[in-house]
Order: sequence, then structure tokens, then C-alpha cells
Amino acid sequence: MPMFRYLAIDAAGRLQRGVSEAESETALVQALRRDGLSPLRAEPDRGTSMIGRIDLTVTRRGFRRQDVANFTRELAIMLAAGQDLDGALRFLTEMAPNARLKRSLGELRDAVRDGSPLARAMAEQPKSFSRLYVGLVRAGEAGGTLAATLERLAVVLERERGLSSSIRSAMIYPTLLLVAMIGSVSFLLTSVLPEFVPLFAQNGAKLPASTQFMIESGHILSVYGIFILLALVVAGLAARQLLKWPSIRMLADRQLLRLPILGTLAREILAARFCRTFGTLMLNGVPLIPALTIVREVIGNTAAVAAMDAVSASAKSGAGLATPLSTSKLFPARMIYLLRLGEETAQLGQLCLRAAEIHEEETRLSLQRLVAMLVPAITIVLGAAVAGIVSSLILAMLSLNNLAG
Repeated sequence: MPMFRYLAIDAAGRLQRGVSEAESETALVQALRRDGLSPLRAEPDRGTSMIGRIDLTVTRRGFRRQDVANFTRELAIMLAAGQDLDGALRFLTEMAPNARLKRSLGELRDAVRDGSPLARAMAEQPKSFSRLYVGLVRAGEAGGTLAATLERLAVVLERERGLSSSIRSAMIYPTLLLVAMIGSVSFLLTSVLPEFVPLFAQNGAKLPASTQFMIESGHILSVYGIFILLALVVAGLAARQLLKWPSIRMLADRQLLRLPILGTLAREILAARFCRTFGTLMLNGVPLIPALTIVREVIGNTAAVAAMDAVSASAKSGAGLATPLSTSKLFPARMIYLLRLGEETAQLGQLCLRAAEIHEEETRLSLQRLVAMLVPAITIVLGAAVAGIVSSLILAMLSLNNLAG
């Protein structure tokens, strides 16, 4: 029998790699599941490192999130309607909106037609299909529920895309307003106010302190503005590099969740992402510890990752999820309550998805409140800055009038 190399998660949440004989990849996946493992990847053994080869084989860009979501939804619909996998992939390849997507889907279909399972073909394109995606597709294939699994995946991707789009859309107007404020103040300080400086100098008037401050600020901005901009860029790049240090990133992520307004929004986003991913994994039959391991990799916040580690350790000793998550003080109380209710009623997966819907709606409302506060605040600051510059100029003109009188 052929040899297969596999990657799986055991009941303790540890990654297990190995090589085993099996009639096919599907047979190996079923055997691993019988042994209490949750398969993540399986492929023929060709004498090279599985993980290393996958990291090196794909160098082109992956699909956009929208492309993956659309592909998943359409494939789920066609499979649920009774279309065979090859026919569905052929249709999606022909209807691809661009050449890059058409080429990638064509490679996916060719691999499936050559006898490769869909999950394995997707694993060869890791920049397009995440580990969570491939693992769920493999579980769906092994359990004969591929259409239902893809339907749940499509919901996860669409909700995630909708959440990201809501955040970006909500911040467009405040960002434009902030840029307009900075540009307006800079223009007044560097172009308008300097026009009056020769007039003040010719008359020898003693300028008010506010006017002198504005003139000096405009001079500094005119002469050193490009250097200030470069310094800000360098500071941003340096901060980005510092955030790659685990201890600093942990501190920054934890402090972000504790901020008065932004922290509340970040906690809602974190809860929505956790509940949506974890609930989907549970409903697809992934055991608790492997599900927590996968959520740990996709949740994004290092403080929450540390909380996931504590939850995994607690779950291994037979405890539940709600108590250790509550101890971390990182997640909203509503989410903790629904998780505890799900554990008590044996409906953890369903209530996780319900909690995800609630927190996604709360995220939308929090964004609306944030924008409702940001826009007036930026407008007030802009008005105050312009009023300060204009009043300083008027005070200087009054000083000239007094001198002339």
C-alpha cells in the first residue's frame, strides 16, 4: 500500500506528524479519526517535508476574501443541488471573473480529476485556503457532509468579510475629516499667515503671544515639515517592528482591550470572531481541544491566545470553557453566559453561533457610536484650530490699528 504523510491534532491539542500506510488519503483520514486524532493534512509521502514543501510551492498571491467567500457559497449551492464536484468546479472555473482566479480554480479542478481529494488540492494553495478552511473541508469529505460544511464555511467567510467591511466603511469619513483638518491647519499656518508677517515687521508692532506662537509654528512646519513627516513614518515602522516582540505585542494587545471605547469595540470583535470560528468547528464534529487549538491560531490577539492556552489546559483536566474565559477578563460577559448555557444544555456549537450573531450586531452598533463621537470631535477640534489662527491674526491687526492711532 502507498505511504502517506499526515499532520493531525491529538486529544491534548498537540500537533502530531507522521507517515502511515493506507489505501487512500480518505482511508488514512478515517483511520486517524478512529484513533482520536483530528487530521489537518494528509498527502502521499514523496520523501520531503510536508510543511516545508507547502510553504515553498506556492509563491503567487492567494484569492481575495471576497473571491473565497463567493467560491465557497456557489460551490455549496451546487453540491447541495446534486451537482457532482467535477461539474461544479468546471462551471466555477469557466465563470471566474479574472484570469488569475480562473487559473487557480483550473489547477484545483485538475487535481481533483486526477484523484486528489478536494481538501488536499486546496492545501496546495495555502495562500488562498487557510488551515481552518482546509481542515473543515477534510472533515466534511470524511463525514460525507461536504455541502453542509461548505455552507457553514461560506457563512463564516461572509460574516468575517462583512465585519471587516463595516469597520473600514465606518472609518472612511472620520479619516477623511481628519486629513482635511490637518491639511487646512497646515495651509493656514504655512501659506496664509506668513503673508502678513512682512506687514507686521514693517510697522514694528509688538505681536500678541498667540500670534507669535502661530507664526513660529508655521515657520517650523514650513522648514521642517518633511523631516517631521519622515520621523513619523520611521516611528511607525519602528513601532511595527517592536510589536513583533512577543512581550511587547502581548502588552499592547492587552492594553488595547482595556481602553474605554476602542477596547469595548475590540472585545466585541474578538468575541464575534471566537464564537463564529469555534461554533463552526464544533458543529462540524471537531473535538474540543483541537477546536481550541485552531481558534488559537486564527483569533489574532496575543492576550486572547494566552487565554486560549489557559482554557485548553482547563479543558484537559475536565473543566469547562466559561470559567477560565471569565477569569481572563478579556471577553464580554454576554459571551461567557451563553457559553456556560451551551455547556449546561449540550448545545455549545449552536449557542456559540448565536453569540457570534449577537456580538457582530453589537460591533456594528459600537462602530456607529464611535463614528457618532469621532465626527463631532474632529469637527470641533478643526473649528477651534481655525478659530485660534484667525483670532491670533485679528489680534495682531488690532495691535497695528492701536499703533497707528
